[in-house]
Amino acid sequence: MLGHIGLNVPDLAGAKKYYDAVMPLLGFEEFLASDDEFAYRPAAGKPGTYLFFYPAERDGYARERTGLQHLAFMVKTRSAVHGIHRLVLDLGGVVLHEPQEFPQYPPPYFATFWLDPFGFMLEAVCHYDRD
Repeated sequence: MLGHIGLNVPDLAGAKKYYDAVMPLLGFEEFLASDDEFAYRPAAGKPGTYLFFYPAERDGYARERTGLQHLAFMVKTRSAVHGIHRLVLDLGGVVLHEPQEFPQYPPPYFATFWLDPFGFMLEAVCHYDRD
């Protein structure tokens, strides 16, 4: 299991505002916040990977280049996938794939994909046939 992932962003305050809205729907809670970093952990003491954010010293991320391609967050229900999709739209986000089944992956695989304000592709996926 990964302990944590660190992401550099060009606007730390803007990232904090965005992720403060998104992460609770993905099952995460704030872990720490300071002037030069912030982080989330799986909510309610659940095991899992922490997500840290740091200020970028240079701009230039692109998911098509070598490096991070996307982050997938597992959620428990298809309703949660729909909920994050609605929030992304409310936040003015770019949705790449509406909530749907992806038959090219082992079933059940119900997900939505979107871009965060910095170009990171994110995914909410439910591996259950339940709402």
